[in-house]
Amino acid sequence: MAPVDLIPNFESPQPPAKYCVLSYPTPNVLLVRLNRPKDLNCINMEGHEELHKIWEWLDAEPSLSVGVITGTGRAFSAGADLKEWNNRNTAGQKREMVPSGFGALSRRSGRKPVIGAVNGLAYGGGCELIVNCDLVVASSNATFALPEVKRGVVAFAGALPRIVRTIGKQRAMEMALTGRTVSAQEAKEWGLVNKVVGDKEGEVVDAAIDYAKMIAENSPDAVIVSREGIKMGWEGMGAEDATRLANDVWFSRLQAGENIKEGVRAFVEKRKPKWKAAKL
Repeated sequence: MAPVDLIPNFESPQPPAKYCVLSYPTPNVLLVRLNRPKDLNCINMEGHEELHKIWEWLDAEPSLSVGVITGTGRAFSAGADLKEWNNRNTAGQKREMVPSGFGALSRRSGRKPVIGAVNGLAYGGGCELIVNCDLVVASSNATFALPEVKRGVVAFAGALPRIVRTIGKQRAMEMALTGRTVSAQEAKEWGLVNKVVGDKEGEVVDAAIDYAKMIAENSPDAVIVSREGIKMGWEGMGAEDATRLANDVWFSRLQAGENIKEGVRAFVEKRKPKWKAAKL
């Protein structure tokens, strides 16, 4: 799928990308491809900083609605760059993670949705990345694991308290305490993955872009607020408190915008809405 060159239409310049490739396969969609295939797309500290700036740009750029992240080669991401980690340990240097966590996704709050297109193995931090993706599509040959216990470390990037809400205590314990590999089909049955597709090159990215197109066709305001409402429940807030907070904080902003008026007007006039960039 050839990328669409939207760069001249951006209000702010695209962030520099050294460890990943950015493209625009369809209007309003940013595709981020991790690009260290020889290292199984392990992410080093400079790579985390790079991704932090990319996701912040996605949230701020009016012409973009959805992000998709995938990997180059046979891996989505094998997690942390352990060679760099070992070198830092040897030199007595601390690993200062960006506040948005591993790959700037594992602790990201953000405004706009990000879809994981898991093309291969997603281990350690790579698995933590997809725990915080809003939707996940996996190739049939994709595999998932939290093998940190096998290396004497722990999944500290936010996956442990979050994955239990997605797949349940016993399954989360199984992944975190055994470190075993979970297949794509098993991950789908557990609720970690939305959809499993074939393993032909590009198939998983195309499926993720199909989801992204469906999202991008909707009101950008409504997408942001709906995502916030679900996240509040996922993060452990009670239904009543989350509903009240959504109404108190978000409804007035939504009501003041143009998109809610346009959506209702388009329905009455039996036409497709013409959305404006979100200003929430």
